[in-house]
Amino acid sequence: MKPIKKKFHDLLVYLISGLSGLLLTQQPLDAKTDFDVVGKEMTVMLGNTHFARLDSKDLNERVLKTYLKDLDVGKMYFLQSDVDEFEKKYGDKIDTLLLQKKSMTVANHVYSVFRSRLKSRVEFTEKLLESHDFTFESDRTIARDRSALSWAVDQEASDLLWSKHIENSILSEVLRRESVEKLAKEQDKDEPKDHKKLAPKEKILKRYKRLLQTVEDADEMDISNYFFSAVAKCYDPHSDYFSSREMKRFRDAMKNSFVGIGALLQTEDDGATKIMGIVVGGPADKQGVLALNDRIIGVDPLNDGNMVDTMHMKIDKVVDLIRGKKRTKVGLKIETAGAPGETKIITIERGKVEQKEQNARAEIIDFKTQDQQTIRIGWIMIPSFYLDFEDGDPSVAKHLEQFLIRMNQENVSGLLLDLRGNGGGSLDEVLKMTEFFVGKGPVVQVKDTFGRIETKGRRRSKYRKALFTKPVVVLTDKTSASASEILAGALQDYNRAVIVGESSTFGKGTVQQPMDIGRFFKFFEDGSDAGHVKMTIQKFYRVAGSTTQLRGVVPDVILPAITDALEIGEAHLDYALAHDEIPKAKGYRALKREPLHVSKLISMSQKRVNENQDFIYIKSDVERAKEQLAENKASLNINTRREELNKSRERNKLRKQEMRERFARVEPEDQKRYTFYRMGLEDLAKKELKVIDREKEKEVHMRRAKNEIAELDDTPEWPSGLDPVRREGISILTDLIAFSESSQVVKKAPSPTVLTD
Repeated sequence: MKPIKKKFHDLLVYLISGLSGLLLTQQPLDAKTDFDVVGKEMTVMLGNTHFARLDSKDLNERVLKTYLKDLDVGKMYFLQSDVDEFEKKYGDKIDTLLLQKKSMTVANHVYSVFRSRLKSRVEFTEKLLESHDFTFESDRTIARDRSALSWAVDQEASDLLWSKHIENSILSEVLRRESVEKLAKEQDKDEPKDHKKLAPKEKILKRYKRLLQTVEDADEMDISNYFFSAVAKCYDPHSDYFSSREMKRFRDAMKNSFVGIGALLQTEDDGATKIMGIVVGGPADKQGVLALNDRIIGVDPLNDGNMVDTMHMKIDKVVDLIRGKKRTKVGLKIETAGAPGETKIITIERGKVEQKEQNARAEIIDFKTQDQQTIRIGWIMIPSFYLDFEDGDPSVAKHLEQFLIRMNQENVSGLLLDLRGNGGGSLDEVLKMTEFFVGKGPVVQVKDTFGRIETKGRRRSKYRKALFTKPVVVLTDKTSASASEILAGALQDYNRAVIVGESSTFGKGTVQQPMDIGRFFKFFEDGSDAGHVKMTIQKFYRVAGSTTQLRGVVPDVILPAITDALEIGEAHLDYALAHDEIPKAKGYRALKREPLHVSKLISMSQKRVNENQDFIYIKSDVERAKEQLAENKASLNINTRREELNKSRERNKLRKQEMRERFARVEPEDQKRYTFYRMGLEDLAKKELKVIDREKEKEVHMRRAKNEIAELDDTPEWPSGLDPVRREGISILTDLIAFSESSQVVKKAPSPTVLTD
């Protein structure tokens, strides 16, 4: 099809689909979405489009199991007789009920039993706390993790389980308070004001009453959300159902911005919502009345005098009431922080709030070697692959491009690219970002359910050659997932970077696409609240042929991590898709691996790690965590628990003292060795970059309320703000730079070549 005809064709399709969408949304004013119809349409969509083909037997076995697990992950509420009844009644016919538009019968029945069991357990807890004084003198124990255990066989067994559970909750609270008191005394500080606001029994009871209220307040949309999510997750861990409410939150998260007042909220024990942070320059900050530690007890979403009581309301629902359209006003009923019990109503005009703390950020680091030579390197942290799909800004690729251009201007000798904690995001952003380091070429392969393989890269690449040609070290961890793994995997396959981090990345090698279920409703059916199904439609494969699925990206240099003791990663999720391989991507040409000097870097890093006290502590913590997880029990004897805590406290006390003494020696050495320059997005237009002030950095984007208990944590901060992994990453990068002086990692272009066509 010629370009002009294709454009006309696309426009025609757009107009037709837009018209049909308009017609489909013209519903009677009193119309209401039928979630049984949602269940049917979603099931058909999953069966026709999902990457994995799932037969009805597998679906039936998985749905009920997943729904029960999501509602009662610790197997604390349902009885075995409940589970047996559900399996007998629905176990072999959920697929049929879904297609017959009767799925909400299952969803509501199971949820109603859950709600009833929870109410029974809260009533049991209230009576137990009224009638029983715990002495914590028995030799009983309780499982720390019940996920692999069975449900209680009957009510008597449930009562015994809950009596131990509540006893453990009270004991944990008593011991927590003792620890806070000891810390305050050791540091010669006053005990936190809210430390003993509620007695231990009262606090635990309120916790469960708040949970009960949340469960009882669930409407049909909430219940359908839980059930349909279970249906979707039966296909693989990353397929999911989003209610219309959730979809809006998902889109806001992807674009790192939202329309609201710009406040960080936290639920209090008594059910109020506390202001824990205020975004600098946001609507609340500009208005100037709302203050840190104020407590929201009501919201007037339309500012029309109809105040909604938000006490004990789930925080996400409070957030939904506060957010809205730009330039509209919201009323808040608050208890003022400085005058407990005093309430007032304030009005704030909503505005766009940019979550700048979640944007990419960068630093320039001048590092002096032992022979007093200065090496200038860059550090870029990418928290997620964000993109505003509507406006195209913010865009993580644009931000990275700006950072790299400035780093070229600053003549850095290498880059430390930090992907730790990055759970992924936009695939298009990854394609753009990879080209900055390798130039035009394939980035990732995708395979659909029919076995068709497509190679993805930038067809109209902005840069013919790499924008950044200096040595690169990439930091990853077990939570680096999806898009992070594509970028890290591509740079590793092209031999363009040395990957450093935990034993592997997460292992999510699948592609999801949100699909609007309401589009498939019939003409007179209301699909306005049908929600979306986020469905796995493809698998990722690296350009070298191996999928990132299940195994993730294994670093070239592996560092010790506490996650070595934990079940984190795709391999530990239910119904994860398999790992496999396909042929290499066409057009993939790796650079030579020798200039990366990987074996030398591993050897030098291993020597430093073996001598590094922080990594020695991590290894020790891993072994201790493995032992506790294997034992899987906690004592209900207060003296036994105190002894365990005292050992832990003494160990931590000695560790902190050693760290303080060592950090006191390291800090002045760092001041001679390092100079850190701030390079945020707002600094890129400045001619000169300023030296970083770590204390001021903490509240550049948000003012936060002080947490008196958290402030009792006297763990010393890392010298120069360098945690052990980042510090070791810098050492590996400077080693790589030294090795690369005589042989470049990639051929340097005289300047980036920008395409004009």
